[in-house]
Amino acid sequence: MRKLSGVLLIDDDDTTNFLNQRLLDRMEVTENIRTFVNGKQAFDYLYNVSNRNYETESKDYFQPELIFLDINMPVMDGFEMLDLYERLDENFRKGIIMAVLTTSTHPQDTANSKKYNAAYLTKPLTAEKVNQLLERHFAEKDKQES
Repeated sequence: MRKLSGVLLIDDDDTTNFLNQRLLDRMEVTENIRTFVNGKQAFDYLYNVSNRNYETESKDYFQPELIFLDINMPVMDGFEMLDLYERLDENFRKGIIMAVLTTSTHPQDTANSKKYNAAYLTKPLTAEKVNQLLERHFAEKDKQES
């Protein structure tokens, strides 16, 4: 399977971000991984990328194809971030798979994720979960493009 253009990890726990980044690096999913500790930082980044408000030579900015988003975070939680994300340009969002990655098993959180058309994964992130997500969302897309 081809490498993704980039992945965002959004979680207020630095250890979780570190471990998830190591997992994705080991799996060689992408060359580009950015981490954020709250939804506001992540949304600001996505807003700038969607509007091309950055130095195009900068390797710090890329359009992600996959986003792992925690729900419970300070400043702006995952669902607040998803509300704003839904307002970004549809063509920009079309190429991005959103995955809620949380410890919560509350039925309301699961239902909310479906409302945003986001995959719902429980922590910890594992190679098996990543592979299932890639297979479900990118293998079919890759076949259509070939």
